[in-house]
Amino acid sequence: MRLPKKYAITDSRRYGGDILSLIENLLKETDVRMIQLREKNKKGRELYEIGLRVREITLRYSALLIINERFDIALAVSADGVHLPENSFPPSVVKGIAPNLIVGFSAHSLESALYAEREGADFITLSPIFPTASHPGAKPLGLDELERVSNKVKIPVYALGGVSEENMEECLKKGAYGIAGISIFFDKVALK
Repeated sequence: MRLPKKYAITDSRRYGGDILSLIENLLKETDVRMIQLREKNKKGRELYEIGLRVREITLRYSALLIINERFDIALAVSADGVHLPENSFPPSVVKGIAPNLIVGFSAHSLESALYAEREGADFITLSPIFPTASHPGAKPLGLDELERVSNKVKIPVYALGGVSEENMEECLKKGAYGIAGISIFFDKVALK
């Protein structure tokens, strides 16, 4: 399966609105075709119920749905995949339980990216590439590190963290497979 180049990550706390409308508007008005439901403030049942509704929306637009960390909910809502934080389950464990799920992994270094690849992850997000409001204390990796990681792993690398319309092309020129982010995609539809 070929993954989309644009990967939008939700954060309803940032936008304070109806996350379902935001996702629908994003898919309707842009060419984004992969959504990660990353709602850290939602617990099991609420996340499951939102996941079911987001799954309906993503199916209407032929978009992939990735659930943040909770592969039980990914399976329960028939999502396409799960995205694992760096300190979460090893990708091989998830692949062993649910071999058909796409498994993404949050990498913050070359070592972490190589670990994810060895463990069977299908893609990684590498972050933060640039300074980002989401993680103000995190030291940016920069474009040279993005290029180094992209050249060392065989799986797709999504540039994440501070990526904007202005610097997106630089990330792609340095070897990123695609772009992942929150504000780069959702700001467009949230400000309407």
